[in-house]
Amino acid sequence: MAFLPLLRRTATLGAVAGAGLATYAAWEARQYTLRRVTVPLLPAGHAPLKVLHLSDIHMAPDQRAKQEWLRGLAALEPDLVVNTGDNLSHMRSVPVVTDALGALLDVPGVYVLGSNDYYSPGLRNPLRYLLPDTGKRNTRAPQLPWPELKARFGAAGWIDLTNGFGALKVGGTSIAFAGVDDPHLRYDDLARVAGPADPGADVRLAVTHAPYLRVLDQFAADGYDAIIAGHTHGGQVCLPTLDGRGRALTTNCDLDPARARGLHRHPADSAPGDDVSAWLHVSAGLGTNPYVRLRVACRPEATLMTLVAPS
Repeated sequence: MAFLPLLRRTATLGAVAGAGLATYAAWEARQYTLRRVTVPLLPAGHAPLKVLHLSDIHMAPDQRAKQEWLRGLAALEPDLVVNTGDNLSHMRSVPVVTDALGALLDVPGVYVLGSNDYYSPGLRNPLRYLLPDTGKRNTRAPQLPWPELKARFGAAGWIDLTNGFGALKVGGTSIAFAGVDDPHLRYDDLARVAGPADPGADVRLAVTHAPYLRVLDQFAADGYDAIIAGHTHGGQVCLPTLDGRGRALTTNCDLDPARARGLHRHPADSAPGDDVSAWLHVSAGLGTNPYVRLRVACRPEATLMTLVAPS
C-alpha cells in the first residue's frame, strides 16, 4: 500500500505547483511594460515620428495600477496615438479609460473598436482558445457603452477608422489611414476600404483590431506601408523562452503564433521593397479577460513605435 502515500504526496506537490503558477501568472498580468520598436518606413529627409500603440486595455474600474501606468505614458510625448480596440471590460469603464488616457487625448489619434468594446466579456475556460475556432461569438452578451466611448474619442479629435479612411499631418509628415471594424466579429467591410492606398501621402497606415489574414492580405496588396493590430494578447499564456518573450500557442485568429506580437513583415516571408508587402505590428495589449487576469511569459504592454527613414 506504499503506492497511496506516494500518490498523495504527488497530488500535494501538483497542487502546490499549480497554486504557485497561478500566483505568478496573476502577478505577471500586472507587470505593465513599455516596448520600443523602430520601423523604417518614412521618406528620406523626414524627421522621426513617435507613435504610441495602445491595444486591449480591457479596463475595469478597480484596476488602479493599470490606470496610473497608462496615465504616465503621456510623459513619452508621442506624436500620434493608434488605439486598436478592446478598451472596455465593464459598463462603467468609459470614464475610467478616458481619465487614464488623460493628456494622450490631446495628441492626434486614430482608433478602431474590438469585440470587448461592443459586448461584455464572459467567463470562459482559457483552454478553449487552444481548440479550433468554431466561429461562434459572444454577441448575445449585454452591450457595453461603446457609443459613449466613440463620442469621447471624437470630442478629443481622434479619427474613427471603422470601415473607413482618415488623414493627418503629423510633424510635417502626411499620413493616410484606412481601418476596419472588428474582423473577429466579422464586422469588417473590406469592400469599403478596398483600393490603392493614397499615393500622395508620405506614409500609409492600416489599422485593425484583429489581425485576420484576409485583412492583412488586402491592406498589403493595396500598398499600405504598415498594418497595426492587437487582439492576440500575444498568446497571453505562453511557453517560457530564453529571450524572456515567450512562445505563443495561439492567436485567437488565423494569424500564425510566431507573429502573435511584435514587429514582423506581411506576408511573413516578404521583405521591404517587395511589391506586395507591409510592416505588421501586433500588440500583446495591456489587459486580460476580467475573469481570468493571468499572463504567463507574456507581460502586458504598450509599444512606442518610432517611424524613421531607412538608413
